[in-house]
Amino acid sequence: MQMNVRIRAILIALVILLCIYGLFGLPAFPKSFAMVKSNFTDRIRLGLDLKGGTHLILQVQTLEAVRQYTDQTLDRLRKQLNDEGIHAEDIREPDDQHINVVNVNTDQAARFQDIIRSGYQDWEIAPTPGQASGYTLSLRASAISAIRTDTLHQSVETIRHRIDLLGLTEPVVSEYTRGQDEILVQLPGEGDPTRAKSIIQAGGQLELRLVVGGRTYSSPAEAYSAQPSGVLPPNSELLPGREERAPGETGGAADVYYLVDRYAPVTGRDLRSAKAVPSSDYPGNYEVGFTLSNAAAKRFGEFTEANLQHQMAIVLDHRVYTAPVIQSRIEDSGRITGRFGLQEANDLALVLRSGSLPASIKYLEERTIGPSLGQDSIQEGVQASVVSLAVVMLFMLVYYRLAGLNAVLALMLNLVILLAALAYFQAVLTLPGIAGVILTIGMGVDSNVLIFERIREELRNGKPNPSAVEVGFDRAFLTIIDTHVTTVVSAAFLFIFGTGPVRGFAVTLVIGLIANVFTAVYVSRTIFAWHLGRMTREAQLSI
Repeated sequence: MQMNVRIRAILIALVILLCIYGLFGLPAFPKSFAMVKSNFTDRIRLGLDLKGGTHLILQVQTLEAVRQYTDQTLDRLRKQLNDEGIHAEDIREPDDQHINVVNVNTDQAARFQDIIRSGYQDWEIAPTPGQASGYTLSLRASAISAIRTDTLHQSVETIRHRIDLLGLTEPVVSEYTRGQDEILVQLPGEGDPTRAKSIIQAGGQLELRLVVGGRTYSSPAEAYSAQPSGVLPPNSELLPGREERAPGETGGAADVYYLVDRYAPVTGRDLRSAKAVPSSDYPGNYEVGFTLSNAAAKRFGEFTEANLQHQMAIVLDHRVYTAPVIQSRIEDSGRITGRFGLQEANDLALVLRSGSLPASIKYLEERTIGPSLGQDSIQEGVQASVVSLAVVMLFMLVYYRLAGLNAVLALMLNLVILLAALAYFQAVLTLPGIAGVILTIGMGVDSNVLIFERIREELRNGKPNPSAVEVGFDRAFLTIIDTHVTTVVSAAFLFIFGTGPVRGFAVTLVIGLIANVFTAVYVSRTIFAWHLGRMTREAQLSI
């Protein structure tokens, strides 16, 4: 019996040492109270509601991705019809979800319809009203829904990746179910929220497009008046940018407008890597070099070879960063030049490297939580926990006498294990998480009450102390497991379907329940066994 108690005591001591290591660390063990507090606060991560930070709600403009898909389909269809030798007077895009094919050769109409039905399953084909041999392709509703859903999911993953690269502590990036195509972003106070917001705002939609006409315009009005018919050419778009300056030329660059082709042979999705490098055109400044995937390199090579001595616009977020002249065939790499500082170039490379947002984003809500408010929440939460723990301890000592001290020790160890587990798993403690701690105290008391009442019942039936304790623990164990498993299942659903602080509550509660089974059953039983080993057979158990 005593050997069994020693083994149990050694195991409990190892758990306590692991908890101390998780909370304070062993290599640089604190030598003063200030260092103890510092080490502890460094290992317990606080959520947005306790630490302060920024709360954002973004809306993804998913219809932009639909438009881009239509643009790419139009260009692919134009090339395929040309390769197949099928003649059509014009192929145009009246809006973001339709493509008009005007006057298809009547002898080739059947082949044209077969091509659409076999290679363009996302599109419905129908005769264009008022045209004898014209057809209208309409993007199916299911395809639009799939594009919007994929765009939202990709935006969430891209923003999460960008925030993670900044090194912020446990940010929250998830879909927000309150509205349509919305994303919730929570940035705890650690790090630089201003820079993080700028990284999110930089949509990173890299597009390489051909400049139409090879010139710039000082205003949209000048661009329209320069066209023979007063309207922009089909499948073109007017984008703002900065005027190109020769290396060494002084003076600020003026705002200008570029007329560019709507089709982009290469987009940010095609990037393999991007990094900031010293600029070869502007000494002392930086530029961003990038490499492309194999499939994109092939498309880019064909595009540059077909447009030698023409300007190519490097477009980021619907703005032209630079428009160099294509001097030779380019395949797998390129660079974004400009007078970038190191920080600016690194941030731009980070945006491109972490993935291109498939659509731009709009800010719907922004809130900043000050650290003082979080500090008040911490103080009130700790105060509530201490008061509840003190009242529970007093009740257990008064009602169960010396056995109540056993329950108090188990409760204290339960809290130590809970905090250590949060430190080991680098979980975030939120205000609802503190509520989970208080609920754990209540569950711990409930477990001890079940065990002690079972022991009392066996003692009233005349059983000796060792048998009463043994039977009391055995009979209460199944009830404790049953109540804890049902609560863990409920917490698991909260974690799966909840977001932010709700998940923090679930995590804290589950860890506390697991720790409670260990302390209320294993630790408490070991203390009873040790106490019984020091008692005489005739002595009564204080319970």
